[in-house]
Amino acid sequence: MPALTRKYDDLRNRLSNLGSALVAYSGGVDSTLLAFTGHVVLGAKCLAVIAVSDVHPAAEIDEARATARSLGLNVYEVETYELTDPRFQANPADRCYYCKSEMFSLFRTIAKTRGISWVLDGTNADDPAQRRPGRRAAEEFGIVSPLLEVGLHKDEIRALSEQLGLPTWDKPSGSCLATRFPYGTAITDEGLERVAIAEAGARALGLKQVRIRSHGDIARIEVDPAEMERAFALRDQLAAAVRNAGFGYVTQDLEGYRSGSLDDGIEDAPAES
Repeated sequence: MPALTRKYDDLRNRLSNLGSALVAYSGGVDSTLLAFTGHVVLGAKCLAVIAVSDVHPAAEIDEARATARSLGLNVYEVETYELTDPRFQANPADRCYYCKSEMFSLFRTIAKTRGISWVLDGTNADDPAQRRPGRRAAEEFGIVSPLLEVGLHKDEIRALSEQLGLPTWDKPSGSCLATRFPYGTAITDEGLERVAIAEAGARALGLKQVRIRSHGDIARIEVDPAEMERAFALRDQLAAAVRNAGFGYVTQDLEGYRSGSLDDGIEDAPAES
């Protein structure tokens, strides 16, 4: 794939020209490719930073740590406190803006204190079409998005990751737990914990791409269309796992997993996972 090779060369050259970089690293497909390439190109001048908070599933944080260790990345962890911001907690349609603003502000401070020139994120060439409010925060804080700049799309990032032997190449898409709640529903520690426990229970049954959307006492389960029949076959165990998390009623969404399902009916709402 000459075009893909060319894009990867462009990415390496872009990172090299930056001189030093802090990568917002979540352990997902995009940020792992970016952090790994930064590590290869910049060595000790590339720092992968993990934001740890209640809005990120603990299992995903653990996976990010394990992946970073296996790849030899230079890693730093910092705690973020989204729930202390009443604007985030109120869960408006631009909630992600407040979350990213706090995170990027903190990352910029870390970069400055360590003499790092740039802060990078894993935005790819497919993301602008989804109009995520976090992009506004990235622009305000001068965050660089190399994957977007060189035109790498999600499928290309997965293909490159597989070629490079990265363990995340086929990892399901992830997102913060706040995306499980309809806009206007307050984000609370209790609600986040309930969703996290329910999703962990669903994944323990072997389901890969799964979201537990929280509608009060009702859990609406979204799984990848390819897994819908399996999920229904496991309905007794799945319902028990979700109820054990604290939900009173369990439903399976017949449309399956789709990014931004809670944006339906909201004008100009940004898609979230």
